[in-house]
Amino acid sequence: MRILVVDDDRNVAETVRRMMVAEGWVVDVVHDGALGLEKAASERFDVIVLDIMMPGLNGYEVVRSLRRSQVWTPVLMLTAKDGEYDQADAFDFGADDYLTKPFSFIVLIARMRALARRGAPERPAVLTAGTLSLDPAAHVASRGETELTLTPREFSMLEFLMRHKGEVVTRAEILDSVWDVNYRGDENVVEVYVSYLRKRIDTPFGCKAIQTVRGVGYRLAADGGG
Repeated sequence: MRILVVDDDRNVAETVRRMMVAEGWVVDVVHDGALGLEKAASERFDVIVLDIMMPGLNGYEVVRSLRRSQVWTPVLMLTAKDGEYDQADAFDFGADDYLTKPFSFIVLIARMRALARRGAPERPAVLTAGTLSLDPAAHVASRGETELTLTPREFSMLEFLMRHKGEVVTRAEILDSVWDVNYRGDENVVEVYVSYLRKRIDTPFGCKAIQTVRGVGYRLAADGGG
């Protein structure tokens, strides 16, 4: 395998490089995000190991730029940032895996092998359904050329529905994914927010993207509803 390591901590980068070379892999190392982006975009790698906190161009910006340029090489974020929101941001920007420092080298190698087996299938960072589009990283949703104004909850619900476009999802599944895990309120709140969302993404455009499946839940039409 050919690996690209992008990390401004030269000691960490060198340790990772030596261990991967011992596995028989070819390893390129760079120490800033801009060089990492240039190399990743112009050369072929099986896996990219990417730090987040780097001067200049950080890891989030690197992986987002790669995905927007349709470079789908698997990316593993290797970072000291261990917050839940840090990890969520990384995945929203297009990362494939996330490992915090200090880390187990055995686990790192196993995850990289898994990423290499998976390969680099196209994983669009922007979700689409007909004329509907949603960019989780930029937090922008549009219907055609019109940018939609959504509350955070409406945006999260639309993202969930678009990730499951063409599928029927239940109220319980929506609650589990869009509301806090400790929410103990009425499931009818889902119906209320579906109504709000329809007024944002459907009614002004004469479309019917969100379909009610009686007795089950809701489905977002794969074609965006018109």
